[in-house]
Amino acid sequence: MHVCEFAGRGDIMTFQIEKTIQACAVLFKETGQMSRLRLLKLLYIADRESLQEVGNSITGDRAVAMDHGPVLSRTYDIIKGEEHGVERWSQFIARVGRRDLRLKTDPGVDALSAYEVEKLQEVANRFDASDGWEVVEKTHEFPEWQRNRPPGRSSKEIPFEHILEAVGMADHAAEIIADSESFARIGRVLALL
Repeated sequence: MHVCEFAGRGDIMTFQIEKTIQACAVLFKETGQMSRLRLLKLLYIADRESLQEVGNSITGDRAVAMDHGPVLSRTYDIIKGEEHGVERWSQFIARVGRRDLRLKTDPGVDALSAYEVEKLQEVANRFDASDGWEVVEKTHEFPEWQRNRPPGRSSKEIPFEHILEAVGMADHAAEIIADSESFARIGRVLALL
């Protein structure tokens, strides 16, 4: 099992590289080759909607606000080849040119729930007729991005609580955070095995 714990100031979620790779593969199977920008936006939207609908993130990745909208930070770093896990990522996903990606080998979906697979497929199909920049514009409507929009070409972390507020889950924040912290502890133990 490949689990990457967030480093830093007591993050509450555990980034799950296997689930992230499989989630990206589901998106590739629905849409084919795509830009990293489009992939990151579709994955963020699916993660956000999963949080809203079932109280869980698909990837466990933390969000940052960037010029072109919210981005799942560790996933973006892996795509750029700058994060632990890039070797695992590269087994399944290949770079095509400077900005595009494609599925190289199917990693399966055993780390994903049936709900997560359906959510990813639904998001991919919903934005099928939209180009990458139209998807960017959609993410610019998200309150958590507007609230944390960084100056220029920098980035700013989007606090988990801001996302929960934006998706109408502020009343359940304590429960979701407690569940996420428990899952993060379990992930740390599993990573040691």
